[in-house]
Amino acid sequence: MLALCNARAEIPKIIKNSGGGQLIVDGKPYLILGGELGNSSSGTSAQADEILPRLAQMNINTVLIPAAWEQIEPVEGNFNFNVLDHWIDTARREHLHLVLLWFGSWKNGFSSYAPSWVKKDTQRFPRAISAEGLDTEILSTLGTETQRCDARAFSALMKHVKDKDADQHTVLMVQVENEVGYLGRGRDRSVAANRLFFSAVPSTLMEKLSHRQDSWSAELAANFRPQGKTWREVFGDAADEVFMAWNYARYIQAVTEAGKREYPLPMFLNCQLPAPGERAGEYPSGGPHPYYLEVYRITAPAIDFFTPDIYWPDFEYWINRYRLPGNAVFVPEARLESSPFNALYAFGAAKAFGFSPFGVDSVRASSDDTGAHPNLTETYAAIGALKELLVGAQTSGESDGLVLHSNSPRATKTLALGGYLMTATLSRSWPAATLLVQDGAMLVVQSAPNEFYITGCGLTVTFTRDPDLDHKLGGISSIEEVARSENEWKTIRVLNGDQSNQGRQLSMAPNQVRIYHVILYAAERTPLQNPKR
Repeated sequence: MLALCNARAEIPKIIKNSGGGQLIVDGKPYLILGGELGNSSSGTSAQADEILPRLAQMNINTVLIPAAWEQIEPVEGNFNFNVLDHWIDTARREHLHLVLLWFGSWKNGFSSYAPSWVKKDTQRFPRAISAEGLDTEILSTLGTETQRCDARAFSALMKHVKDKDADQHTVLMVQVENEVGYLGRGRDRSVAANRLFFSAVPSTLMEKLSHRQDSWSAELAANFRPQGKTWREVFGDAADEVFMAWNYARYIQAVTEAGKREYPLPMFLNCQLPAPGERAGEYPSGGPHPYYLEVYRITAPAIDFFTPDIYWPDFEYWINRYRLPGNAVFVPEARLESSPFNALYAFGAAKAFGFSPFGVDSVRASSDDTGAHPNLTETYAAIGALKELLVGAQTSGESDGLVLHSNSPRATKTLALGGYLMTATLSRSWPAATLLVQDGAMLVVQSAPNEFYITGCGLTVTFTRDPDLDHKLGGISSIEEVARSENEWKTIRVLNGDQSNQGRQLSMAPNQVRIYHVILYAAERTPLQNPKR
């Protein structure tokens, strides 16, 4: 009992490892099967009563909710946490955890969630100035009073969460600000910003960048000129974006430090990524983009990890840009429609400890659901059933995954795990070979030598021995469709004959996410014979 009490007294934390990192809650690794609410879905207590019970039925275990500065401090110095408290109480009742999204000075680059008393006073709380010399709807990163008041409010929030929740751990983590960055041509051109921009790049930043060249992105390496002095001389065409990244990082570091002094939960930043063809300023310039993320990692060390919000089709590319040494992998926002597939890739291949599509409160259960397509509920059910195997497999390198689309450049994808090559194609009918699905995905966990648990849908998978290891013959010993019940695996169906193409393939259900227990074999090949002529 004492050990359990001590574990619950220890606040959630991030443990970094070679695979990325794990979230530890009550002494054990925790996988966030998450969902983020729409921005206007958490402003009242009544919304908690309606939304959270519904999400709990979707196998979601963690809900990401906004905590807006304007809501908790509508009058300067007067804090009100009544609505937040109701969300915490309701989440506990539904056995859910929460991640708070601090909508402070910035949300999606703009400052629409700052309190009215901040918005109205442009002298005390200055705005970023556009290239045309006009005030913007973006609070300046150089506003001393803005930073002080944001940090004060965030500190009050964290103190309140500690007072209410330190022994329960309903709240697991906090996102500081939201998708920060300058929107518009170039950079902030206020008097204060211009003075800094035309001065020397701080020596501390220059020294630390120079000493961490092995961490540079290709974009940073292409634009760094150590012999320069000013921002333009050092960073060339990227100077505006790197300058804004440094300013946002300094500001956020101060806010984060203030909050952690009260309650040091894991804290992270999220990033709005560029759409294809977008340039800096069309997407928020100076956010924690992978291009110049090293500036943030140097300047804002209080941030525990950095995360991508992935809405674009190239999900695998963007999540892997954040698979950096010392950075735990988490996706706080993703496109809801493709999440049943991308979640499998995130947990399997990218070793993420959490995944969260945006707008989950918009999902309504349908009484006439025909099962014509996979859904997040069944994907999360499968991942949840595998979680005890998965958290260990992620750190030992015994998990993997892939996603395949009908418009993918290649018709097949192959992963290597446990001495075998697993080659996947999208499901087709027989004998017409008509494509049955537009998308397919799988997550693979090795549970023992030659033994795997595979979950996914829409794929046909063949297994061969990896020729880089040996020249043995590899094949399928058995395939079972399984389910987890009362902490035990139960066989639903033994798949052979037509269901496995006569023992040659794993044929996943086209549109329902299921779990398969696959045992493979490796046998010595028969020596070549020279027949008599």
